[in-house]
Amino acid sequence: MFTLEQLEGFVAVADELHFGRAAARLSMTQPPLSRRIKLLEDEVGVRLLDRSHRSVKLTPAGRLFLADARQLLRQSHEAALSARRALSGESGVVAVGFTATTAYSFLERVLVALGRERPQIELVLREMVTAAQLETLMSGALDIGMIRPPAGGADLADVPLYQEPLLAALPAGHRFADRDRPPTIGEFHGEPLVMYSPSEARYFHDVLVSAFRSAGAAPRYVQYLSQVHSILALVKAGLGVALVPAAAASLHYEGVCLRGISGMEPYPVELHLSWHRANDNPALAAVRSVIRREAARVAVAGT
Repeated sequence: MFTLEQLEGFVAVADELHFGRAAARLSMTQPPLSRRIKLLEDEVGVRLLDRSHRSVKLTPAGRLFLADARQLLRQSHEAALSARRALSGESGVVAVGFTATTAYSFLERVLVALGRERPQIELVLREMVTAAQLETLMSGALDIGMIRPPAGGADLADVPLYQEPLLAALPAGHRFADRDRPPTIGEFHGEPLVMYSPSEARYFHDVLVSAFRSAGAAPRYVQYLSQVHSILALVKAGLGVALVPAAAASLHYEGVCLRGISGMEPYPVELHLSWHRANDNPALAAVRSVIRREAARVAVAGT
């Protein structure tokens, strides 16, 4: 098989139509360049150049071969560049996990920033609950996850991204929706409330249970669901009220009023970033850096 050096020699001669100038361009002498071209022609099995003492010309076969030779050289250079970019983390593939509520606002910020700053990195996005993300991070099928705490396990790194408040989601016309002051957490005592599933949305379930317990409130749970958009649909239908993360405001659910809540911890909902400490994906650090920077901007905007 012919070599890249032979292709480079042929392209140089084809461009210059002069062995001396082509040799100078390649920083070599003319005899070894002539041998490269002869070996290339022997390998291809056809004469590519017509040589005489006065001129060098491409044969018909040489003209056709020239286009392919240029393409092969471009591909080889691009392959080398891609390998260097992958090693440096400038390109590659990163599998990113996220929870549904993350997709409502924060994920969009991350995707825009990565598309602008790291266009060579391909993202594989996977919407998964936290428990599934942690399992997949451990198996290596996921590079990084945006999860609800705690991560758990010494093999997984875990850093907080930002915190956000809970909002009361109220059906239109509810008595809490139209008054001047926001409801207190204690006022949800006895209210019909659409609650998070203790199995499929355990993090939010536990956050709400803790908040109600601290306030001495006992709402009347009418349904248990896992996804915020489904919870808001039931609120709109008048089945009850709900407490949702502030990110849900970006859904703009018509017929649902979102109000702040007083008398409870101001930022009870946390989002964390997690990855396996042994993950050697070179592009992971770049993605992690962008996510953490965007999270810092969200935190500043929310203060």
